[in-house]
Amino acid sequence: MLLTTHYLEEAEALCGRIAMIKRGKVVALEKTSVLLSRASSNVLRFKTDTPLPAELAARARVTGRVVQLPAHNALEVEQILAAVRLSGGVAEDVEMRKADLEDVFLEVMGETA
Repeated sequence: MLLTTHYLEEAEALCGRIAMIKRGKVVALEKTSVLLSRASSNVLRFKTDTPLPAELAARARVTGRVVQLPAHNALEVEQILAAVRLSGGVAEDVEMRKADLEDVFLEVMGETA
């Protein structure tokens, strides 16, 4: 069975293998579990009203006040939050979550030409 969708949550829940296509070319074709293992293991999510420092902004996904950044371990989390504080910002509603297929998709599409 072939399922085409733009809803990555649906694809993650229903598909055993996933292909990602960019400009008509397959740029990823793996078991869903393998694709998920490619992403950083965790994502730090928080809200802020202040601009991020440039080094964080370059790798962050920002939607309104919500900031999401890959974080591999506790040290990275501490460094990110310290950089926000040093820039005069305040991180609110801080949480960690496991990377999902959307994180993998953005990573794959960003690294391919």
